[in-house]
Amino acid sequence: MGRTVLGIIGGSGLYQLDGLERTRWESVPSSFGAPSDALLFGELAGVDLVFLPRHGRGHVLAPSEINYRANIDALKRAGVTDVISISACGSLREDLHPGHFVLVDQFIDRTYARAKTFFGRGFVAHVSMAHPVCPKLVDALARAADAEGIQCRRGGTYVVMEGPQFSTLAESKLYRAWGMDVIGMTNLQEAKLAREAEICYATLALVTDYDCWHPDHDSVTVDMIIGNLMQNARTAQQAIATAVGRLTAPRSCACKDALATAIITRPEAVPAQTKKDLAPIIGKYMK
Repeated sequence: MGRTVLGIIGGSGLYQLDGLERTRWESVPSSFGAPSDALLFGELAGVDLVFLPRHGRGHVLAPSEINYRANIDALKRAGVTDVISISACGSLREDLHPGHFVLVDQFIDRTYARAKTFFGRGFVAHVSMAHPVCPKLVDALARAADAEGIQCRRGGTYVVMEGPQFSTLAESKLYRAWGMDVIGMTNLQEAKLAREAEICYATLALVTDYDCWHPDHDSVTVDMIIGNLMQNARTAQQAIATAVGRLTAPRSCACKDALATAIITRPEAVPAQTKKDLAPIIGKYMK
């Protein structure tokens, strides 16, 4: 495995990582339109790091407005090999209280208004999503959380809703009946696109509130979520900083070759413009 370049997708409080050096903001163009914002490049503990504010600085993009394809494409073009996605979420379990961290390992998709693949336009590939996060990256985060004494559960299912409204009570109760653990509005599109781009991906979910199923939390407010998120941001920074040192060791995983057995279209049948647009992603398989 080559040099690790760590991508962080997150929000408020996370692009001010303690120890982040030689920082610069740089716009990275994408064949899929404009990313959420410029990318923040820097170095943390000797590891190159690239940060992307998912909703843009100032939180100006709703979940359905985020250009997930442009975001992951821009990170790929920036040389990112691994992505840690920081996500605020609601809890669907009594034992996952606000302040708890969850290393998600499965997703259920309830979105309907988002592009979630790079492919089409004359190029077809079907990557496996049976295991949507990178086990090696999750392991590094789990060991980092343990080393920092952070209350973090390894494993859990994240149900992704369209938003931007929060759940109805009936929906919240339904997801609990399904056995879901946390609920949010963003991460599965990122996970799918990262897999197509052969980028290792992991979600560190920060529980900010109980979803409305909880009798004491049936009216979730933005102030409640932001307050808990900012409290958790410092802890998330600690986990990331500790995990960075564990990402420099050689690792092997299936994420890095996800397209090797996924491409169906013959190279000569792919339109030249599609090849050009997808070059950072498919270039090692077809010219």
